[in-house]
Amino acid sequence: MHTDLNADDLQRLAKKRVEQKMGFLTHLLVFVLVNSGLYLLNLLRGGADWQIFPLWGWGLGLTIHGIVTLLSLQGQDLRERLLQAELRTLRERAGR
Repeated sequence: MHTDLNADDLQRLAKKRVEQKMGFLTHLLVFVLVNSGLYLLNLLRGGADWQIFPLWGWGLGLTIHGIVTLLSLQGQDLRERLLQAELRTLRERAGR
């Protein structure tokens, strides 16, 4: 996995992966803080439980963000494995 990458390529790849993870963690933190604030506001004011609507909508967006981040990070490894398998296949065909 990533055997033909030099130090600069590895640095760029690591930076990209960290940025993806930090983007999701930032989104998660803002989600928790804002929705906690909305819950407290609703609790103090009373009335109907309206805060559930932004929680569900934003929660769906956060879930999609998490899935995309996970698949993207896993997909980098999958792409590398597929590339290596394809190279092996082509080398074997060329050797015949």
